[in-house]
Amino acid sequence: MGKLNASTPRLWRLVRHRWHDETDAVRALGPDGLARVEERIAASERRHRGEIRVCVEAGLPLSYLWRRATARERAVTMFGKLRVWDTEENSGVLIYLLLAEHAIEIVADRGLARRVAPEVWQDLVAALAADLRAGRHREGVEAAVDAVSRLLETHFPLRPGDANPDELSNRVDLR
Repeated sequence: MGKLNASTPRLWRLVRHRWHDETDAVRALGPDGLARVEERIAASERRHRGEIRVCVEAGLPLSYLWRRATARERAVTMFGKLRVWDTEENSGVLIYLLLAEHAIEIVADRGLARRVAPEVWQDLVAALAADLRAGRHREGVEAAVDAVSRLLETHFPLRPGDANPDELSNRVDLR
């Protein structure tokens, strides 16, 4: 085998990301799991005024790989692309999984982010990571949705007689 050079890590990252595709994202949760997560999100949103989106991405786009962007950068971009920021009370949350890097990011809009300590988000990511490592993808994502839901119920409870206007799709975004 030849010598490794400075471009080798970039090459391996490129291969890892191009090796995965949307079918891997579907396979991670399974068709039944996707439906269950979407139902879980819908049920959750009947109990608070927030919005939850889940995005599972197999690998980063080439432009992100070329400039060595992080999973966090992509999650923030997806937060915008999926319009999670565009809720009346700034109460949207994105749960982002990047399969090629086994990365998990939670991006909360400012209405919730300023009320929840960073350690709470770190604990949520750690719990989801443990489930994913154990092969419990659907269960882990459902538990993450439930944890985010509890935070939204605490900080954005439904007012008497109100209903969540369901401002965003409950569909799991697969890429």
